[in-house]
Amino acid sequence: MAAESEAFTPLTLPVLPLDDEVVLPGMVVPLDLSDAEVRAAVEAAQAAARSEPGKPRVLLVPRVDGTYARTGVLGTVEQVGRLADGDPGALLRGVGRVRIGAGTTGPGAALWVEGTRVDDTVPEPLPGQVAELVKEYKALATAWLRKRGAWQVVDRVQAIDDVSALADNSGYSPFLTTEQKVELLETADAVARLKLATQQLRDHLAEQDVAETIAKDVQEGVDKQQREFLLRRQLEAVRKELRELNGEQEGEESDDYRARVEAADLPEKVREAALKEVDKLERSSDQSPEGSWIRTWLDTVLELPWNVRTEDAYDIQGARAVLDDEHAGLEDVKERITEYLAVRKRRGDRGLGVVGGRRGGAVLALVGPPGVGKTSLGESVAHAMGRKFVRVALGGVRDEAEIRGHRRTYVGALPGRIVRAVKEAGSMNPVVLLDEIDKVGSDFRGDPAAALLEVLDPAQNHTFRDHYLEVELDLSDVVFLATANVLEAIPEALLDRMELVRLDGYTEDEKIVIARDHLLPRQLERAGLGEDEVTVDEGALRKLAGEYTREAGVRTLERSIARLLRKVAAQHELGERKLPFTVTDGDLRALIGRPHHVPESAQDPAERRTSVPGVATGLAVTGAGGDVLYVEASLADPETGAAGLTLTGQLGDVMKESAQIALSFLRSRGAELELPVADLKDRGVHIHFPAGAVPKDGPSAGITMTTALASLLSGRLVRTDVAMTGEVSLTGRVLPIGGVKQKLLAAHRAGVTTVIIPKRNEADLDDVPAEVLDKLDVHAVTDVRQVLELALAPATSGVGSGVPVAA
Repeated sequence: MAAESEAFTPLTLPVLPLDDEVVLPGMVVPLDLSDAEVRAAVEAAQAAARSEPGKPRVLLVPRVDGTYARTGVLGTVEQVGRLADGDPGALLRGVGRVRIGAGTTGPGAALWVEGTRVDDTVPEPLPGQVAELVKEYKALATAWLRKRGAWQVVDRVQAIDDVSALADNSGYSPFLTTEQKVELLETADAVARLKLATQQLRDHLAEQDVAETIAKDVQEGVDKQQREFLLRRQLEAVRKELRELNGEQEGEESDDYRARVEAADLPEKVREAALKEVDKLERSSDQSPEGSWIRTWLDTVLELPWNVRTEDAYDIQGARAVLDDEHAGLEDVKERITEYLAVRKRRGDRGLGVVGGRRGGAVLALVGPPGVGKTSLGESVAHAMGRKFVRVALGGVRDEAEIRGHRRTYVGALPGRIVRAVKEAGSMNPVVLLDEIDKVGSDFRGDPAAALLEVLDPAQNHTFRDHYLEVELDLSDVVFLATANVLEAIPEALLDRMELVRLDGYTEDEKIVIARDHLLPRQLERAGLGEDEVTVDEGALRKLAGEYTREAGVRTLERSIARLLRKVAAQHELGERKLPFTVTDGDLRALIGRPHHVPESAQDPAERRTSVPGVATGLAVTGAGGDVLYVEASLADPETGAAGLTLTGQLGDVMKESAQIALSFLRSRGAELELPVADLKDRGVHIHFPAGAVPKDGPSAGITMTTALASLLSGRLVRTDVAMTGEVSLTGRVLPIGGVKQKLLAAHRAGVTTVIIPKRNEADLDDVPAEVLDKLDVHAVTDVRQVLELALAPATSGVGSGVPVAA
């Protein structure tokens, strides 16, 4: 109602004249306040607005050849400040049409007039003809805007539904003359105005189509030399305008590159190559694409930190303290970094920083299961050394050009990831983490692992050549840390160039320290809880690590802590729990449910897997670390006639051969072991490895399968607290295997107390943490007879009198 009453209420406004310019309602325009009349009108409006609510208001009136239009636009002063060129200016918004009346008096030096608002609204719903007119105007406006590439404006025009606003939107059209805009302004009826705007736009598009057709016909009639001359002149004119717009002088671009190359701190050979490219840039044609390629190459070369190096922090004790603070355990890699810094310090003290053109970089391969801190360790190493850190993700990379770069002859060529990592670091001696190097693939585009051979070879990487740069880049001062989960997936030639550091997983005590010092504070912050609000005692952390998670790393442990804290926070917000609160091991089941990994030793004897003959516990190594593996054996009923050996559990060829060897050994030596092996001739033997969907391979389950078969034949149970690993030969010898540390950690996590390993692996026990060895009874054996004596429980009455038959 207020808008309707104002439409017929006389207004007294200061006049702001617009010379050869028209503002329509809805338009927002900046005006220069340097003009005396414009400034006077704005100042008068501001003075009047002090006594009235709202923004200052002026009357925008077009003035053509000294004559004022009969209709003006009510405008509000949105903002007063300075324009882009620094001159004072004001931002005005057109609100609505005002029919101009008689002059009057008012404050300030401006001309004041009386006026009446013009009501040009169209009632809803729109008649059919008007709706068609609106649709036609939008279609014409969209076609014109798309020709100009103004895609963002198209959506704004399509969103306008008001007839009056749609017609006034044509005031932004640059092709309309001042007279045409005045005609639109003075047309009060919105429908008539939209018809006029539609006709004007239609006429312009028709003229544009004719002009384009004529230009096309003329262009086709011009021969090749004339066309080239015309285009060159047009391009020269555009460049001249752009240079003038940016305040540049003619010929400044190539001169600028030459000056930048000469002023840059570049190696001599790189400077020579860059100056040759500048010469090519100066000789290249304006329309040749080679110019943009050269400029991109020069920009890349100039951005590289050729002679920038960060100073290493030679505080050896301080660096070790940083590593200890940020990571628990991982002694091998901490010692290696400490050794590297100590050697660097001594070389620097003796002036041996560069020997034979090579600096003292390092290439380490951190191999271990997921979640043990390989990736985060790289950042800690950089922190301890005082170097920049860059992470390069190699997982899924299949294109050799990702490492070595593309040849500059290709469109969109880029340098490789190694060069980009050095540029990102801003120094020539960063710590570069090559993450997931075992996930690199190869296809028809080449083998990225082969491209890494030169990068990671300390004898070659001081002259590394990227295909894009084609100049030597010294990588000998870079510390490369490559991470991998599976050692066998790394090509041997690449692995030979790296120093191997194994991260075999954390003990339970180390997990408790990590959870207490690192994981819990981080998850408390993410859950919005304070350390004084929620406390998790050591018993709860130990149960989380032992029974809720069973892994080599700590990722699942961190997720469990996060879930626990989320539950506490939610219960507090629901009013179900008060803070502060201390989480104990007895609270875990109520908060996050039952444990997922209960040790076999903690289960009821009747429910254990080894509660029946023919089941033995083995140890294996997977990509996720060590794990406990169960082997089940059974004999078929002789009446079925199914003889032979059946293997299930998705086993590899090596494991199938181990099963054949175990069966052959028992057939040939069973009498010595007092086993009823006569039944093996006519009855089928079935060996199964549970978790059948997981592929399994390797020879280390040989003694486990032998023990399971011996248990089945003798009827004696395999001890629940015993796990074993070792390869078996046809003569019954126990041969060495790999991954002893990871397997013993897995046995410790599973609650096993006795472990059987090959005698020749006894030296590997030096790598196992002392707290784990203290809780394990490790037996090193050389013969299967020793294994059976340790693993099989004594025969009891009613057991062992006959061979059990599979149900």
